[in-house]
Amino acid sequence: MIFLTLEHILTHISFSIVSILILIHLITLLIDEIVKLYDSSEKGMIATFFCITGLLVTRWVYSKHFPLSNLYESLIFLSWSFCIIHIVSYCKKKKNYLSVITTPSVIFTQAFATSGFLTQIHQSELLVPALQSEWLIMHVSMMVLGYAALLCGSLLSVSLLVITFRKNITIFYESIYFINESNERSYFFGNTSSFSTKNYYRSQLIQQLDYWSYRILSLGFILLTIGILSGAVWANEAWGSYWNWDPKEIWAFITWTVFAIYLHTRTNKNLPPANSAIVAFLGFLLIWICYFGVNILGIGLHSYGSFLVTSN
Repeated sequence: MIFLTLEHILTHISFSIVSILILIHLITLLIDEIVKLYDSSEKGMIATFFCITGLLVTRWVYSKHFPLSNLYESLIFLSWSFCIIHIVSYCKKKKNYLSVITTPSVIFTQAFATSGFLTQIHQSELLVPALQSEWLIMHVSMMVLGYAALLCGSLLSVSLLVITFRKNITIFYESIYFINESNERSYFFGNTSSFSTKNYYRSQLIQQLDYWSYRILSLGFILLTIGILSGAVWANEAWGSYWNWDPKEIWAFITWTVFAIYLHTRTNKNLPPANSAIVAFLGFLLIWICYFGVNILGIGLHSYGSFLVTSN
């Protein structure tokens, strides 16, 4: 009872903090960037990370197994993964542009996980025989971390597509600087900028989005590959075959193939960044099909992660 109460408290605290962070981002978007608000948003994400970590540890203690046995637990872990990506990117580069993506992603997954749709699987239950293996931590954690990285990278690619194809989009800025590879800073002021300066800023922004999306998607692809390979080994131990043509396995392989195509097109210098970004957008859609498809249909060897839609 104590563990359930603690889990309930941590869930609502983390959701409340991220909701406030969304409001802070809206304020900084409409008004000139306020340093104190930005710093508070970063501290808020760190607090959210520790709340979700405490939630997962609490659930691990009283359930006596790693909390990745159903859709509810995987969504909480997905929120934790978004927080990890946010913190790592902030530590690498103090100015964290990924926060515009990671913060809403955390609140989206937290909101869905705590909604009435998953009420029936909030309570922890005994693991089904197929999940009673040490491969649970390796396989599922790598898959969910890979999903989180691929989703973030794909959203960056979507932003690249919007900026590329919306020629009449207005980019507001007062004073913006870029740091190139030689660490030299170039300053541009909105009141003295010309049309060519705006085009230069647009091209620099597209290059930055392409740069970060490529690296994050590369990381996600590696994690997804590790997850699929470890899942194949686990499937051989549990079901006697490395590949069983299960719907989850098929869609995971399709997703892996699409992002492999993205990496191939991205390395082709003759193609514009928009081409690979379109492939990444397709991969973004496939991730959600792979992640929720089997859970909605409730079929196949991975049907233990399914959920029933409840109605009042």
